[in-house]
Amino acid sequence: MATAPLEPSRPASAARWAKLIDHTRCIGCHACSTACKSENEVPLGVQRTYVKYVDVGRFPNARRAFQVTRCNQCENAPCTIACPTAAMYKRGDGIVDFDKNACIGCKACIAACPYDAIFINPDDGGAEKCNFCAHRLDVGLEPACVTVCPTEAILVGDLDDPRSRVARAVGRDVVHVRKPEKNTRPKLFYKGAHAATLDPLAARRPDGGLFLWSEQRGNHVGGVGSGAAATVSSAAALLSYDVPHQAPWGWRVSLYTWTKGIAAGAYLAALAAGAHGALWAWGVPILAGFFLALTGLLLIADLKRPERFYLIFTRPQWKSWLTRGAVVITLYTGLLVAHFLGSVFGLDRARDALVLPGALLAAATAAYTAWLFAQAHARDLWQSPLLLPQLLVQALLVGSAALLPVAAFLRDRAERDLALLLAVGAVAHLVCVAGEVLLPHATAHARQAVAEMTRGRYAALFWGGLVLQAAGVFSGPLGAVPAAVLVLAGVLLYEHAYVQSAQSVPLA
Repeated sequence: MATAPLEPSRPASAARWAKLIDHTRCIGCHACSTACKSENEVPLGVQRTYVKYVDVGRFPNARRAFQVTRCNQCENAPCTIACPTAAMYKRGDGIVDFDKNACIGCKACIAACPYDAIFINPDDGGAEKCNFCAHRLDVGLEPACVTVCPTEAILVGDLDDPRSRVARAVGRDVVHVRKPEKNTRPKLFYKGAHAATLDPLAARRPDGGLFLWSEQRGNHVGGVGSGAAATVSSAAALLSYDVPHQAPWGWRVSLYTWTKGIAAGAYLAALAAGAHGALWAWGVPILAGFFLALTGLLLIADLKRPERFYLIFTRPQWKSWLTRGAVVITLYTGLLVAHFLGSVFGLDRARDALVLPGALLAAATAAYTAWLFAQAHARDLWQSPLLLPQLLVQALLVGSAALLPVAAFLRDRAERDLALLLAVGAVAHLVCVAGEVLLPHATAHARQAVAEMTRGRYAALFWGGLVLQAAGVFSGPLGAVPAAVLVLAGVLLYEHAYVQSAQSVPLA
């Protein structure tokens, strides 16, 4: 591959690197995509950069618009905040780079990226993306995509150097960035790009997932024109070439929110219902501990590099709520063990002295996912202020449901109060869900996610979950076990619909 020297500027280490993509020059040749794959040894099926095609208008008044899509090299990069091990980090010259040796494959960076620019390398399980070919910049060479572009549609330069072509173009010409409302302050600028390419909801997807040169099958992220959230684009724009986009967090994350809710809610529900005797001494720590262990196993199993899970503790990045959540779960585990040992050795007073820290840790275990999901800036549905109270209410609901059969078996006097707590929790949870669905949403992304949840591909799970929850509340005469099973199954179905619908909206 031919190489090209950088234009004269300050030393590379002192630069603030940015890219300009001039779509008045781009011919959609994919030279940048193939050069990137060759230079960075990117496997088939994933890409650091690609060219999206959108057909705008109707015959005979139609045109094809291109968009070169890649990492936006954000000044305020949410991926670096979400990463629990600082595997995603920002260099001194502003380039957002990655450390494959520190990556555990948690996909938090993918969930956080509003531009769908990060992927998991199928060969090594590590997160990757465009890093401006930093290894070339460091030795005075332009990135591979810049070198091979036949029309000079891609420029790289120092934003702080007035002699830089990029700095001059950004200061002089009309340029755009993708999703400025996310306040990430991207350093990837577009000149002459059509709005239908910059907005992933502006162009409808072709029917059947049939694209120019390709088909997209399986669990891909849909777009306008797919499912019940479809709308008619006023621009009459059709997405004609794209690459598959996968939701980063699948069923394991949906199940983790459920098991974690039971683990936290069992302790809180027992306190609220005044549990005592064997239920408090043995039932609560064993039940909560079992589901907390499942939670840990699910979190580790969801990592692409599970053998590296310990890096969360040995090189933590403390702004990440995945790191903070891991610490909260660890502390809550320790408290449950202390509770159990206190019962084993008859240290009832010492055990019961842990009630206040236990309640706080249980509540934190239930609630921290609200902030974890909020760090997924890409998913507007998860930015809702209702998520925190909903998770707390949901924990009390599933905790009382899981504890109710145990109380019935042990004939604990808390059984009646747990049944009442189950009914109140179910009503409160339905109120939270109704607020999430019916209250106005500020963005089109959030509205489409709600539509996918209530009328689209996840509607059966959503409505089925609510029906099962209601059935569980009214099944009291049948006994504690049927009520618990129905409520727990209903919350699990709802939770899966909620987690997946938030990730169903296209970002690129």
